[in-house]
Amino acid sequence: MLEMEDIWAGYDEQPVVKGVSLKVQKHEKVVIMGPSGSGKSTLLKTAVLLVKPFKGRIYLDGEELTAENVDLRAARAKTGFVFQSYNLFPHLKVIDNITLPLRIVKGYTREEAIKKALEVLEEVNLRGFEEKYPLQLSGGQQQRVAIARALAMDPILLLLDEPTSALDPELKAEVLDTLKEVARRGIAMLAVTHELDFTKEIADRVIIMEDGAIVESGQAKEVLENPSTERTRKFLRLIQKV
Repeated sequence: MLEMEDIWAGYDEQPVVKGVSLKVQKHEKVVIMGPSGSGKSTLLKTAVLLVKPFKGRIYLDGEELTAENVDLRAARAKTGFVFQSYNLFPHLKVIDNITLPLRIVKGYTREEAIKKALEVLEEVNLRGFEEKYPLQLSGGQQQRVAIARALAMDPILLLLDEPTSALDPELKAEVLDTLKEVARRGIAMLAVTHELDFTKEIADRVIIMEDGAIVESGQAKEVLENPSTERTRKFLRLIQKV
């Protein structure tokens, strides 16, 4: 589904991700954890070339995204990306936030896009909110709209960049419940999150990053309950206290 080989990436020629390789298989749920500044979000953005790597190769569904002349828009249409800051268009109604990419990227007619948008809003329990603007919604509702927008693209891979970090506990719970339902659909996921209960429930594998590199990777239960390194144990103790 997704393969990243020896990825070096960052900003202004300063590497943030340093030689990372990983794979996400069909239907697999992979969670990336690590301290602030460890390169997690940069790695996630590099997966679909929102950040272009200095070095390395990336394959999505068998196609090399890092090859010359690749149709990035068509490749990205196979994925859904949910950011921590929602990234909704504030001047557009909920329905238009979802239908716009369907019409531009997927070539849907307006009628087809509206039908699809209403279906995904039903999935995230926001049917009836389609005529509201983002600023009329709570943070949790805005994030659920962002999830609906991602799901509307029928992605083969869903990328989640700390989707609950900006939310208070009550709103966080509603978004996590939505994501658990999405996970049960079988979509492959690559998620950056420190939500331990969510990770234990949905993750097949957990990756721990530090200083731009993967320091531990394995089955979720094994990494979370029996980590092999002291620095992973220390990190997990810290996030359990939060």
